[in-house]
Amino acid sequence: MVARQLDEQISGRFPVGKRLRVLDVGMGQGTQALRLARAGHQVTGLEQDPKMIAVARESLAGEPEGIRERMRIIEGDGRDTGVHFLPGAFDVVLCHGVLMYVEEPDPLLAGLARMLAHGGLLSLLVRNGDALALRPGLSGAWADALTAFDTTANLPHSRKDSNGGTPIRLGLDVRADRLKDLTSTLAGIGAPLHAWYGVRVFTDTAADGAEVPGDAQTLLAVEEKAGRTDPYRGVAALLHLCGVRG
Repeated sequence: MVARQLDEQISGRFPVGKRLRVLDVGMGQGTQALRLARAGHQVTGLEQDPKMIAVARESLAGEPEGIRERMRIIEGDGRDTGVHFLPGAFDVVLCHGVLMYVEEPDPLLAGLARMLAHGGLLSLLVRNGDALALRPGLSGAWADALTAFDTTANLPHSRKDSNGGTPIRLGLDVRADRLKDLTSTLAGIGAPLHAWYGVRVFTDTAADGAEVPGDAQTLLAVEEKAGRTDPYRGVAALLHLCGVRG
């Protein structure tokens, strides 16, 4: 879902065939970064977890030389982008499944916005703070549901994230973000919200390890439709927000 949504935003903002400069902050195992490098873009992946970097490097090593030349991997913290890169160095900045691990996300987001060239695209994938009570409520965990109405911080999370391939670091407590708050933050850092989607509207309630149904394409079509339709997208497990540098 995230890849489809991201491609929609890229194709609607940049000329067809343009080779974009992409920064993937917290790239994880490199799923999105490698996909965009295969599409012809110049991609930089920034990741601080050595295990994730090792997986990404192994995947990259199996690619043709042309793709390997278009992608570089840097070990580092997303909060230190100013140390590694010049302002305005990228056309697209991805930050997928990262904010949930950051107690104070505003400085990180401001730094990411500075990395964007004018008209550049900032893509965020976050845990939806407006829908935290839905899953425990549906499963009958009433105490957890009641708590979730009034907080977005330090809630346990044991499912895999749907951020284009990068798994949640299991065993960690994570926080969530509310759409209204992020909309205000993006406006304040000069990359106002341009579009947003819900991710995992219906499928988040599926059991871990559940088999993919035979009509998977229909399932994807339903999720894609729900992710862009109110009121369904507002109760998605994750939100995909796209801001544009003014």
